[in-house]
Amino acid sequence: MTARGARPGDRVLVAMSGGVDSSVAAALLVEQGFEVVGVTMKTFCYSGTADHGKTCCGLDGIMDARRVADRLGIAHFVFDVEEEFTRDVIDDFVSEYAQGRTPNPCVRCNSNTKFRDLMVRGEQLGCVAIASGHYVRSVHTPDRSELHRGEDRNKDQAYFLWALPPELLPKLLFPLGGLTKPEVRARARELGLITADKPESQEICFVPTGDYRDLLQKRLTPRHPALIPGPIVTLEGQIVGQHDGYAGFTVGQRKGLGGGFAEPLFVLEVRPETREVVVGPREQLEVPGLIVADLNWLGDAPEVGDNVSVQIRHRAPDVTARVAATVDGGLELVFDEPQRAVTPGQSAVIFSGSRVLGGGRIRAAARVSA
Repeated sequence: MTARGARPGDRVLVAMSGGVDSSVAAALLVEQGFEVVGVTMKTFCYSGTADHGKTCCGLDGIMDARRVADRLGIAHFVFDVEEEFTRDVIDDFVSEYAQGRTPNPCVRCNSNTKFRDLMVRGEQLGCVAIASGHYVRSVHTPDRSELHRGEDRNKDQAYFLWALPPELLPKLLFPLGGLTKPEVRARARELGLITADKPESQEICFVPTGDYRDLLQKRLTPRHPALIPGPIVTLEGQIVGQHDGYAGFTVGQRKGLGGGFAEPLFVLEVRPETREVVVGPREQLEVPGLIVADLNWLGDAPEVGDNVSVQIRHRAPDVTARVAATVDGGLELVFDEPQRAVTPGQSAVIFSGSRVLGGGRIRAAARVSA
């Protein structure tokens, strides 16, 4: 479906990362008769890094996007948004780890740089809609626009788009929402696109070394509490070891805790105020609920007492929960069945069937059922 009011012949901006997904998204819109303008956003300076060209937003990606645009016969622009990306995504990423949380940088990028800023650029270029290669579906009717999961659940990316500004929904196109990844690659081969067999980028684009702690070391002061040693403790308060900095740990993690324990231990909590990393056996990872804050709604917000479907990790299945209370602008959700490794800083996304109602950041795990 097209964006509300967008028709073949209209000018549409396509976010082109240089990967196969955005390449095919652009090609499909060209086939449908839209006047397509490709835009690649330079988000980060990679000069001086050994892996400067390998990420989805690196220099190789910019060049591949341009080659695809040439193949499709469409205009292509590169916009430098390093300042905005640093402010909205990288600074937030560092701040979250410094506070003992585990962030979702792709959520921040999508809700700020990738769509909000693209809409501004698109309007300057006379575009009536913005498109991307995300595996989600936009459903438009005369009176409302909805965001739904992609048909291919293995590639569905709705989890990363809950924080989109709701006013943008009527102007968004997602041409790949009804396709599978193999179908997208096959289409790219048919079109002779250079990106057809390009591997997917898995790393965080602004962490080319693959270790986020390298970035924290550069952007935090050497004696920042997140980077200095502290105690590893149990829920009961027993000290069982020492860590080299709590920023290196996330809930559910097992690696890096040392050995010599009677049973495997996992990270249960990170307490920045005391620099404690709390550990326990696997069964203690399970909690009855969570507190979600920084809420954003793309559909009708649930009320206290409502049953909802919630996803708490990428690639995790939906689970059912009840809205137990409102808490300082957020919601307390109680699961029908306890869930493992509820991680502060990660997203909790709320669905009604395949429709994204909204979501927020997990503020804390609730260890006592409401």
